[in-house]
Amino acid sequence: MNDGKKTKADKAMPSTQRAAKSKGRLGPEIQNRIGHQLRTMYSDVVNEGVPDRFADLLRQLDDKDSPESKK
Repeated sequence: MNDGKKTKADKAMPSTQRAAKSKGRLGPEIQNRIGHQLRTMYSDVVNEGVPDRFADLLRQLDDKDSPESKK
């Protein structure tokens, strides 16, 4: 249980991480690192493009919702 005292692990932590831990949030350095790793992992997926059948379905939905189709 935490009685408000800092543990050895807390004292060894950089101050930005201690502050983030006390708020229950990740520090900006960790957020940036996670973001970079996610972009690296998913860059191929992002660059693949949309399959033709999905693009056709999206066009059909856009056409259906356009103001001209409601006349």
